Amino acid sequence: MNSQQIYETSHMISNENLDVRTITMGISLLDCIDSDSDIACQKIYDKITTKARDLVKVGQQIESEYGIPIANKRVTVTPISLIAAASHDHDYVKYAKTLDKAAKTLGIDFIGGYSALVQKGYQTGDRTLISSLPEALAETDFVCASVNVGSTRSGINMDAVAKMGEVVVEGSKRDIMTNAKLVIFCNAVEDNPFMAGGFHGVSEPDVVINVGVSGPGVIKTALEKVKGESMDVVAETIKKTAFKVTRMGQLVGTLAAEKLGVQFGIVDLSLAPTAAAGDSVAEVLEEIGVSQVGTHGTTAALAMLNDAVKKGGIMACSHVGGLSGAFIPVSEDAGMIKAVNAGTLNISKLEAMTAVCSVGLDMIAIPGDTPKETISAMIADEAAIGMINNKTTAVRVIPAPGKKVGETVEFGGLLGHAPVMAVNKAASTAMIKRGGLIPAPVHSFKN
Repeated sequence: MNSQQIYETSHMISNENLDVRTITMGISLLDCIDSDSDIACQKIYDKITTKARDLVKVGQQIESEYGIPIANKRVTVTPISLIAAASHDHDYVKYAKTLDKAAKTLGIDFIGGYSALVQKGYQTGDRTLISSLPEALAETDFVCASVNVGSTRSGINMDAVAKMGEVVVEGSKRDIMTNAKLVIFCNAVEDNPFMAGGFHGVSEPDVVINVGVSGPGVIKTALEKVKGESMDVVAETIKKTAFKVTRMGQLVGTLAAEKLGVQFGIVDLSLAPTAAAGDSVAEVLEEIGVSQVGTHGTTAALAMLNDAVKKGGIMACSHVGGLSGAFIPVSEDAGMIKAVNAGTLNISKLEAMTAVCSVGLDMIAIPGDTPKETISAMIADEAAIGMINNKTTAVRVIPAPGKKVGETVEFGGLLGHAPVMAVNKAASTAMIKRGGLIPAPVHSFKN
């Protein structure tokens, strides 16, 4: 890097909210499987605390040496439904508590992988893990969970969709934060460094470092310099800025992997906002030209933003993966919150936007009395968008007991706060009760 590039990166960090959102160590637990769950849990704890022993320390060293903020240090593990199935236990909460204990020992921010992959059907471990989700998440502090209910290759498991509506409602009765740690996916990826949906796929290396980089503030600042220019110029500006941000992520990931003596995996260049001023994807869209996010033109602006970010990232690093693109969580984005409160952004528009960006309906507070079938139907809609478009989509909705539309739910930290959004009152019960499998689309049969 020449002196000008170093200066630009330093300015992004100090003035434009640029950070490395996370360095995430993925750890395979396949060698921890045991028919005795006590032995398996001890193996899991020992492996995680051994492999990730220096993760926080190395992250702090990189921050100190290079002046690059690393907001989170995290761990992902192999989906626990696969690991715990050999035990024949009727409850996997002890596995969740083992993960939580390991996270506390390491001093990390989150641990992901209390997960199940049920896009085409259940095995015994999947049913047990899913049933335990409300209790496991309520009784742990740092454990994150995910369930993959559909894929382009397999279709959508509507039995799992129906069950996840029940799980979300049950979780909301235990603790408002329970569902903030649970993501329901279609086309989940195996190298996602972000929470709450991160897990370590079975095709991944034994141990790997994946990096998640953010930077909506950097993109917005770059766009302020091209006001009035054509959309071609806007796209090129985003692409060039994403290139610089990805380079920084690659540097951090490579350094962390070398210091920890493990393989470097991917850089996930996702514009992940926070509730802080100047760190908003909504404000980027407004800088492109919509007066407020949610109005007509928002979906087109988001499609261009997402594509340009990916193009810049791919040019910067040959190991780009995860969910690279743009996240649009409501509670974590000051501009999204403002648009909801102003009435320009609703769940229907958010759903349309998810067809062209990363992930889906994310960190959305809904009334606490929302029926479980309605939540299942929201999950089914998002899964359908992912399945048909061959992309990752997800749902992380937060029913807020006792809260009505327009009231606010406080989550704290990076999760921010969210206005309670209205849901459609018409019922979807009969559809959800059908169960079964929505078949894979015709374009899935590629070989």
